[in-house]
Amino acid sequence: MTVEHVDILIVGAGLSGIGAACHLARECPDRQVAILEGREDLGGTWSLFRYPGIRCDSDMYTLGYSFRPWSGKKAIADGPSILQYLRDTAREHGVDKLIRYGHQVRGAAWSSGDARWTLQVERGGETVQIRASFLVMCVGYYDYAAGYTPEFEGLAQFKGRLVHPQHWPDDVDYRGKRVVVIGSGATAVTLIPELAKQAAHVTMLQRSPTYMVVRPSVDPVATWLAARLPRGLAHRLTKTKNVLLGMYVFQIAKRRPQLLKTKLIDLVKARLGPDYDVGTHFTPRYNPWEQRLCLVPDGDLFKAVREQRASVVTDHIANFTETGIKLRSGAELAADVVVSATGLKLNLMNNLAIDVDGRRVEPGRLVSYKGVMFGGLPNFASVFGYTNASWTLKADLSSRYLCRVLKHMQRSGARQFVPHVADPSMAVKPWVDFSSGYFLRSADQLPKQGADKPWKLNQNYALDLMSMRFGSLDDGVLRFSA
Repeated sequence: MTVEHVDILIVGAGLSGIGAACHLARECPDRQVAILEGREDLGGTWSLFRYPGIRCDSDMYTLGYSFRPWSGKKAIADGPSILQYLRDTAREHGVDKLIRYGHQVRGAAWSSGDARWTLQVERGGETVQIRASFLVMCVGYYDYAAGYTPEFEGLAQFKGRLVHPQHWPDDVDYRGKRVVVIGSGATAVTLIPELAKQAAHVTMLQRSPTYMVVRPSVDPVATWLAARLPRGLAHRLTKTKNVLLGMYVFQIAKRRPQLLKTKLIDLVKARLGPDYDVGTHFTPRYNPWEQRLCLVPDGDLFKAVREQRASVVTDHIANFTETGIKLRSGAELAADVVVSATGLKLNLMNNLAIDVDGRRVEPGRLVSYKGVMFGGLPNFASVFGYTNASWTLKADLSSRYLCRVLKHMQRSGARQFVPHVADPSMAVKPWVDFSSGYFLRSADQLPKQGADKPWKLNQNYALDLMSMRFGSLDDGVLRFSA
């Protein structure tokens, strides 16, 4: 068997993978890079998710790459616009030519003697081997094969149609139909206003409420700055404003949660009016940012509710019936179409079997180093974004940090790096401090974080910027060797 070798192998051609490849092309142009993508298109989430109204819940001034500022009018962009942005970025930086589609990575084995990763890759019905000096995972954190759908009692007797947004069929006809959307997260909040434009009525059925935040789809500050300043400066100022605002809100959530909770609920009351039961339907039991806040661009969800094209029901499902859903309260929701916007299945390593010198590595026992690498994994990086801010803010920092490491190794003659866990009994805690169901369901399978730096995740752009852009590489934990 002929075994190909590349310097750097990136797994995944989504937002993270395209960004990582562009950074490497810019800062490490002498390195040979290949991108393996299991699907037949680039874009990751933005080519997979095609449900009505698909959009981002981060502003594009922070979701866009640092090296290619977003130039669109809308700060809250729709899915097709984001996908086109990714395609244009890949083409302009030449990384589209590096992508190998239909390549499913099944296993990765590290040999310290060779200082190489050997990957088992499925393509076109055969298994091939590819070796790489460095392995960079850019696969996000959820399972692309299927979303999470609970086992609904009585579903077999339902005569309508059940769909999951992650794989939205092209033939779903909801015009003039009664639609029930199960869930109250970002997907449900995105779907409902769009479905309500053509459906007879849309009901959001939730077990418990979620915090909602209204933002204009077109940033008025960005528009004002763009009319008065050079484009680059206007973009940088807008991005800085949005980053600082996000950090401020998150810090308020952690330090004065009741204050932020009251403010968020008051804003919803102002949108829905004094007679609406905000206490039942829009007042969560948890504190802000214990789960992600849901973005409502231009208040479109609240507008649909006010105009009675959509409604909210807070209850539990007892069972499905032939014509809809029976609730524990005894009420029944009639439905022609039910959308199960019930969340994701997490899959951080894309079911990758990892071995280091013949020893199988369990992802749930790994400890994250600066949110980019893992203790004990040589020449391995994972480009991962923030959970409390725009994904790309951290992904950009991670890719540039990896470039710093590679250039340092080239100067020093090192062949491998590995974060060293000096204390195997180091206290650890969950990788993400979220109470969302999709994280809790997979907590035992996810890597952990330590209680102290550099094993602790900052979830703070300013701290990560100082650490990853300007901090010392030789910190005694990240060890280099020839």
